[in-house]
Amino acid sequence: MCRLLCVRSANEFDLEGHLEALARIARDSKEYQGHGWGCAWREGDAWRRYHDIAPIWEDRGRPSGRSRLLLAHARSAFRDEGIRVENNMPFLDDTRVFIFNGELQGVRIREEGRIGAEKIFNFIKRFDRGDLGEALRRATRVIEKRTRYVRAMNIVLANPHAVCVASSFREDPGYFQMHRLRSADTLIVCSSPYEAGGDWEPVANGSVARY
Repeated sequence: MCRLLCVRSANEFDLEGHLEALARIARDSKEYQGHGWGCAWREGDAWRRYHDIAPIWEDRGRPSGRSRLLLAHARSAFRDEGIRVENNMPFLDDTRVFIFNGELQGVRIREEGRIGAEKIFNFIKRFDRGDLGEALRRATRVIEKRTRYVRAMNIVLANPHAVCVASSFREDPGYFQMHRLRSADTLIVCSSPYEAGGDWEPVANGSVARY
């Protein structure tokens, strides 16, 4: 399944180093992560977005510049289906950005969306009454109850004020467990640790956290 990255900092950081780290993680993954990729970042008071159908490690047009908030996603399409650039995450609306990694079998929710991840994003938005973390907590609880088998469900949902992370898996923690790196002014959440200074810690299985 896909590889995820979120970086938030009180100070502006360079996009390139973190995107290069995700490119290495995706290239070296035990599962193919080359069905396109995308990222979204804050530039001033607006979201900017970039999507490409090329594997992230082959894309020489990756965005540069500086930001205080970045979400990026390297895609491994389920059953190699729906490989089109418009299906690449992050998905976003006017305020929220969403990335997903996992596999849900027998999901019984009715929602609009081209692929399952987009349906999950739209479903979560139903629960948002101003508290992003509570919306994610409530929505994932319902999704788990209405799914025959959750192999894994990792979600990063962000707006300009908060980053929320939900993580659960029933198989292969070496592959599905997310990791985080925190300092006084920076949070990094990623599918795999990378050199960024400091000590990485695993994101607890079955957790939903707001940062």
